[in-house]
Amino acid sequence: MLIKIGLVLLFIVVADAIVFSIFFFFRPLAVVVWFRRIALRSAGFERTIVQTSIGKQTVWRGGNGSSLMLLHGAGDQAGTWNKVVPELKRRFELLIPDLAGHGESEPRTGALSIGTVLTALEQVCDVVLSPNVRVAIVGNSFGAWIAMLYAQKYPKRVSRVVLMGGGPIKEATEIDLMPKDRAAAARIMDKVLDPSSPRPPGFVLDDLVRVSNSGPISRLAAAGVADMSKYLIQDKLGSFPLPVDLVWGSSDGLALLDYAKRLQAQLPQSALTVIERCGHAPQLERPRELMRVLLKILAPDTARVSTSEASVSVHPGANP
Repeated sequence: MLIKIGLVLLFIVVADAIVFSIFFFFRPLAVVVWFRRIALRSAGFERTIVQTSIGKQTVWRGGNGSSLMLLHGAGDQAGTWNKVVPELKRRFELLIPDLAGHGESEPRTGALSIGTVLTALEQVCDVVLSPNVRVAIVGNSFGAWIAMLYAQKYPKRVSRVVLMGGGPIKEATEIDLMPKDRAAAARIMDKVLDPSSPRPPGFVLDDLVRVSNSGPISRLAAAGVADMSKYLIQDKLGSFPLPVDLVWGSSDGLALLDYAKRLQAQLPQSALTVIERCGHAPQLERPRELMRVLLKILAPDTARVSTSEASVSVHPGANP
C-alpha cells in the first residue's frame, strides 16, 4: 500500500514537473514574473488592493521607516524590485504598485493613456500614504516619467525623486519596443543589457515578441503619440521644486547617458550617478550596486545638490 502511495506521489510530482517545463518553454516571461512576485511575498511584503476610478490597483507594502515608493517601467510589474527590497525594507516603508494596466492592476484591456496611469497612481497614493507624510519616489524607465509627473503635480507630498533610465523629456533615439520577430527582440535586448550580461535564449525572445505586441507596451502605444506628448514637461524642469537624483547604467541603450545629462542640465537640484557595466534596469542587472547607491542617496543627511554644484559620480558595477 505504501509503495502504491509513493508511486502515485512520484507520478504527480513528475507530471507537475512536465507541465511546468512545457509552460516555461512557451510562456517563460510569465514564469519569471511569477517567481519575482513570490520573492516579494517571501520578503515579507503584503499585497493590497486599492479601489480607484480606474479599477482595482495592486500595491505591495512592507518595511518600516520613511516612505519610499518604487515605480516599474512599461511592460513590467512590481516584482522587478525583488532583488533590492530585502535590504531597503529594513530602513524604509516600501510601497510598490503595479502601475495601471500592468501586473494585476486594472484596466486589463484597451488603449492605456499616461493620464490613466497617473490618475490611478494619484488615487493609490491618497489611500496608502498617511496624511502629511512625504514620500521619496524611485522610478525606472516609464516609471521615472510617471514619478516626475506625480512629483510635479504634488510637490508637497514628495521629498525627492530618483530617476533610472527615463524621464519626462523626449528621447532623441527612437526604438521600436514592439519587435516583430526573434531577431528584432534580440536587438532590443542588446540595447537593454550591458555587453557583458548573458542574453536570453531564443524561446524567451519569442515570448518577448508575443508579450510586447499584446501587453501594456502595445496598449500604451495604442493611446498614440499625441497622448504621450501632452505629458512631456521639458519646459517646466527649470522650476522643478524638488531634488532629483539620476541613476544611470553606463551601457543603457534605450535611454542613453546623454539623455541623463540633458535632464541634469535642466534640473535646478540634481546629481548624476553612473553605474558601470549596467544597462537599462539596474534593479535587475546590478541590484547590489543599486542598493548601495540608493541607500546613500536616500540617507537623511544627503546634501541637496544645486545646478551650479551638479555632480557626476561613477560606481563600478558589481556582479549581480
